Amino acid sequence: RRTMMFRILCVLATAAALRPPPSGGLGGVPRRPPLPTTEPSSDACSRTATNTPEALPRRRAVAGLAAAIALTTTPPSARAVRPPEFVNRQPGFEVTASGLQWRDATVGKPGARQVEAGDRVVYEWEGYTIGYFGRPFEAKNRAKGGDFEEDRDFDRFVVGRGDVIPAVDEGVLGMREGGVRQLVFGPELGYPMLGDEKLGRVDDASHDRVGPKPGSFSGMRALNFVLSSKGDTVDKTLLINLRVVRVDKPGGAKKFS
Repeated sequence: RRTMMFRILCVLATAAALRPPPSGGLGGVPRRPPLPTTEPSSDACSRTATNTPEALPRRRAVAGLAAAIALTTTPPSARAVRPPEFVNRQPGFEVTASGLQWRDATVGKPGARQVEAGDRVVYEWEGYTIGYFGRPFEAKNRAKGGDFEEDRDFDRFVVGRGDVIPAVDEGVLGMREGGVRQLVFGPELGYPMLGDEKLGRVDDASHDRVGPKPGSFSGMRALNFVLSSKGDTVDKTLLINLRVVRVDKPGGAKKFS
């Protein structure tokens, strides 16, 4: 009789272990799940639900869900190897021998002065990190959520003197007063870097030496974030919209040196 009673108790204990646990313990406190054992016990009364064949599909599903969550929550930039090609080549743009892409959005005034090397160009501009969410780092009007300044003076530079980045120095040639040109370019035609641009070391972080310089802290931060990114995780392709306000010729009425 004692042997029969012991067998009955073992059966009842095993059935209790296989039964799904309640969602909460006393007072709504969740119960701690049983710790899994590494090897099955020879005693049937000591087996837990984690060692049963019925629990294997459940454990595998949880492991698969965790792996899927880790993959989907990883930023795309962290998994990127090379920048997307469609960002680097824009449809409808002309491409120069240096790799500069340009397109005239507005042709200048007929008969107006045309930009040549040695001229001083008075201009206004907009800049966008076209390879990184298209964020503006210079805008004519106040950017939404930013602190871009309004009503600021026009910028100016002498063509060919190295006052601005190569993309602007080259891209402005041939424009007339009133014209608007879009320039798309990579780091090799952009702001100066120290060594390989993939190292993310900006040579002139304040952009005082080589322009165009963003006119606000928000714009400076947006630009430098992209330029200082290391490796290929961020596409450093930039877009600049340039409008020529005035062209001053050497020896003309507007003196410059």
